[in-house]
Amino acid sequence: MPGLATVRQIEAVGFRAWPATSVHYDGTWAIRMTAAHPSKRLNSINPLDPADIRDIPARVERASQRFRAYGRRPVFRQSPLAPPELDDYLASRGWERLDETVVMTADLTAMDFAGTIDQIPLRDIGRYVDASLKVHGRDASLRAGFSELLNGIRPVKGMFMIEEDGQPVSVALCVHDGAMAGLFDIGTSRESRRNGHGRAIVASALKWAMKHGAKTAWLQIETVNAPGLALYEGFGFTEIYRYAYRESPNHEG
Repeated sequence: MPGLATVRQIEAVGFRAWPATSVHYDGTWAIRMTAAHPSKRLNSINPLDPADIRDIPARVERASQRFRAYGRRPVFRQSPLAPPELDDYLASRGWERLDETVVMTADLTAMDFAGTIDQIPLRDIGRYVDASLKVHGRDASLRAGFSELLNGIRPVKGMFMIEEDGQPVSVALCVHDGAMAGLFDIGTSRESRRNGHGRAIVASALKWAMKHGAKTAWLQIETVNAPGLALYEGFGFTEIYRYAYRESPNHEG
């Protein structure tokens, strides 16, 4: 388990790289809400201090009320910064634990980018959004919300795409924030997998980040994604910590 300072650094970088449209604090709980996009990372309660255990039942109810107002099921994102007492309370109330996720980092300066293409990132957010939705097979109704999210990213971002026969087959988003570079939205269309596109686009994104001064790369991936874990381990990524979500058994919190 890393020190809490390391976890806090990565969590802060992650919040900047994947910004919610509304953030409210109850003590050290960051309540992130984004009406235009359903991502749990953008719509969750994020405890940021394991010592903050004051009035847990009342605060859970207050946070749940905010989610009800948005028409969303209340969700806590439980990283190592979340108090164990809170997790015990949520479990006792029937909040389901789901989507366990590994946070991984890698030393960019130790990577060998010989033979990696110097791909120029896209400038057109709309083009990237359309490519991402197609590659991931997501509904077109997410277009506006994803566009809003990308426009809201304040650190430098690189949007990468690989095409075949004029059609997008792989995408990657890299957000460069100081010495850190985060990978997001990595995907290859189902019919184009096992052709090396995933490795190629990740390598190009990481090379771009290193050339812009990043020293450490990081990412988040669900534990059930065995092919993705194998891909990133091949680049030298190792686990730093994990988080999971606790979802209310109903919309009433």
